[in-house]
Amino acid sequence: MVEIKTPEQIAKMREAGLVVAAIHEATRAAAVPGATTKDLDDVARKVLAEHGAKSNFLGYGGFPATICTSKNEVVVHGIPSDDVVLENGDIISIDCGAIIEGWHGDAAYTAFVGSGHAPELIELSRVTEESMWAGLAAMKLGNRLVDISKAIESYIRRQPRPATGKYGIIEDYGGHGIGTQMHMDPHVLNYVERRRGRGPKLVPGMCLAIEPMVSLGTPRTHVLEDDWTVETTDGTWSSHWEHSVALTEQGPLVLTAPDGGKAKLAEYGITAAPDPLA
Repeated sequence: MVEIKTPEQIAKMREAGLVVAAIHEATRAAAVPGATTKDLDDVARKVLAEHGAKSNFLGYGGFPATICTSKNEVVVHGIPSDDVVLENGDIISIDCGAIIEGWHGDAAYTAFVGSGHAPELIELSRVTEESMWAGLAAMKLGNRLVDISKAIESYIRRQPRPATGKYGIIEDYGGHGIGTQMHMDPHVLNYVERRRGRGPKLVPGMCLAIEPMVSLGTPRTHVLEDDWTVETTDGTWSSHWEHSVALTEQGPLVLTAPDGGKAKLAEYGITAAPDPLA
């Protein structure tokens, strides 16, 4: 069952989404050489407390932290630790969420630690982020779920190949519905799998988290002994970007983007829905 939200419920999700955006801003500033991933988790906890919000990561399936911090070859679900120190030249994806009055927000971004990053890493993050926006722009009335997957995959496949030879679209993880829970139906693939069909129609009140993960090599991953940390099987570095989005009668509203997605969606000829909190 796909949960359909009322405009009032979407407004509450927008509140949660703006808390997530605030966590992104604060952790981005804190992701500097010498900081630990536990430091970033502490920053996120402080932002949540300041906004009267709860973490939807802490305790989820036993997860022990407030955010996921995934460095370099770690794709997703990295556990913050005092033992993981950020070094100049690292990249790190920070995935986090917030709950306001039972409604969830969820988003992720890739940060560059320090300076002097290789061009292929900068391009990897750009391609991943832009593929996410291509997916978000496909969140429109008349489309089906597969149109989002197709938009993400098509964008990535159109890009010039990196020096490593290819981009790997991670196969085992993808986007999802979001609302009264962080993870809900439907599952959102970042590539088109023919046997799944076209999926449900996109209708007003549908809310999704769209999150491509892309590596500089393999699309395959394995989970470490902590039962959480996911790495690429070939050790190539990866990027992860995510936004939560609601489809309304007036179009898509990117719940976790400070401007509701207005600027980036305009590049695709899409007018973002009015912000219910404006």
